[in-house]
Amino acid sequence: MPVPHPLLVLIDPLARRADGESVRIAKDVLCAGAPGVKVSLPDGPEELARALARRGRRHPVVIGDDRSLLRAVRLLHLERELPHCGLSVVPVGRPGAVALAASLGVPLDAVRAARAVLEGVEQRFDLLIDDSGGVVLGALRIPPVRERPERAARGALDRCRSLVRTLALPAPGAEAPRLRVEADGVLLADLDHPVERVSLAPGGGLADVVVRQRSVPEPVRVRARTVTVSGPHFRYRADAVVSGPVHTRTWTAHPSALRLTVPSPRSLSPTS
Repeated sequence: MPVPHPLLVLIDPLARRADGESVRIAKDVLCAGAPGVKVSLPDGPEELARALARRGRRHPVVIGDDRSLLRAVRLLHLERELPHCGLSVVPVGRPGAVALAASLGVPLDAVRAARAVLEGVEQRFDLLIDDSGGVVLGALRIPPVRERPERAARGALDRCRSLVRTLALPAPGAEAPRLRVEADGVLLADLDHPVERVSLAPGGGLADVVVRQRSVPEPVRVRARTVTVSGPHFRYRADAVVSGPVHTRTWTAHPSALRLTVPSPRSLSPTS
């Protein structure tokens, strides 16, 4: 089935340097399969924002890693265009840098991913959006985590939520932060007890919240629309990006907010 609108192909500069051959292959497949493709080579966030703002009726296609995808989603959100604009991605980067795209069902092979842009279907994904405009597609962790490189590569086939739970490693010698955590106005943790970990992930229209405290044997698990974390200062990892330090941050669940192209079920069938 032909794509409904002309394509705007946004090629991330890091992807061009990391794997120019995959970028070339993806661009050739897209240009051969859709009429009137416009290719943009933004050198930074400002140029990317301008290209997206001038896209007209063109469907944006990001060629790059998870950070590139997140950057485009955030810009569309800040433009208030996210509900009205579908998005596609061709993942290019090392395995650990494209784990989020893989967890969303996007192929990591350049040819298959480009064909999915042309022949795939739109699927909606929940997001968490914070009060600074940041977005979370897969999972968020406080404090940030480090991943074992060999396991991060293997985790490209897993859901990001599972990746954060099973592969997260706290920084050696790190002191557990003292945080206040509220979910829909209900207090889950306060500053008088150290918090080992706070995890958030979008799903089912709400945020899945897990709070682990040193003084409590079992974690607190709830689902909420809005989650606020505050404390003296803290950093957090949202998908591929570490942010902070901040004193307070609020995340709100946005159901079905991202329209992302993924392979059609027919293309995944062994007989297709």
